[in-house]
Amino acid sequence: MRAEPRKKRKRRYVPHEAALRFRPTNDWSWEEAQSAYENAEFDFEVDVIYYEDCIPAMDRLPDECIDVIVADPPFGIEFNGRETVYNRDSDLVVEGYQEIRQDYAEFTNAWISRLARILKPSGSAWVFSGWTNLRDVLDAIDASGLTLINHIIWKYQFGVFTRRKFVTSHYHLLFLVKDPTRYYFNKIEHYPLDVWEINRTYLRGQVKNGTKLPESLVMRCIDFTSRPGDLVLDPFMGNGTTAVACKGSFRHYLGFEINPRMREVIERNLSLVEPGAFYVPYSQRRDPLVEKARRKFGKIYRQSSDDEVQATIDSWIGD
Repeated sequence: MRAEPRKKRKRRYVPHEAALRFRPTNDWSWEEAQSAYENAEFDFEVDVIYYEDCIPAMDRLPDECIDVIVADPPFGIEFNGRETVYNRDSDLVVEGYQEIRQDYAEFTNAWISRLARILKPSGSAWVFSGWTNLRDVLDAIDASGLTLINHIIWKYQFGVFTRRKFVTSHYHLLFLVKDPTRYYFNKIEHYPLDVWEINRTYLRGQVKNGTKLPESLVMRCIDFTSRPGDLVLDPFMGNGTTAVACKGSFRHYLGFEINPRMREVIERNLSLVEPGAFYVPYSQRRDPLVEKARRKFGKIYRQSSDDEVQATIDSWIGD
């Protein structure tokens, strides 16, 4: 009688082992990132902002020329940035912010329909939205041919006081790609969640646009979906936050801003940042789960190679 083949025992799960093994998908030293930035070549001028409507402007861009798009369009909520409920000095808000007067769905379809053509096959887009007109944004995405990969919630610390409903203290952030089989994604954290808790920033005493995204929020988008030297487009440049984040992280930028009064603010913000000022190799950045795993495994982690770490862990749990 033939004996049944012996089943191989499943490898026992070891808490935090995956975090211990984690390495960013791609990483660059500061010098490597600087070199990629300085040696990037383009067929048109980059690191420039044009003060015009982004919709006809995007039509003039070549096919498949953009690596990443970061878009924070007007939300269509009759906002001008000078409202007293936001506890800001209206004298420091630059005039000329333009809310959407036309049908919001028509406006949204007009600009989102331009994205797929100008994105590279490996490219992606990040679109910010409030909840009021989110349906129009999602419908425009479906019609554009882009693929929604993640629907991220940006949770921040401030919301306008309400009496008969819950306080809104989040934005929607939609992560879209041109080709779901080819898009670039650099996993720089072991366990990246789709809820991002990042505080709003307040520029007290500084002249600014009515709304401003935190640079750390925009940099998070850039870090996960671009390489040093890549080109990032912002169709609604506002305060120039995307341009500042790109310059500080060794990415190139291109932008459009319909309010020409923002030129002085944007140029001032860019002048305060040197190329690469924010860049830190991903393996050197804090990751609490990875740090916890390294503390747990202690001396084992400090052995000279991944193979030795693996051999030691295998000796504990068996194969």
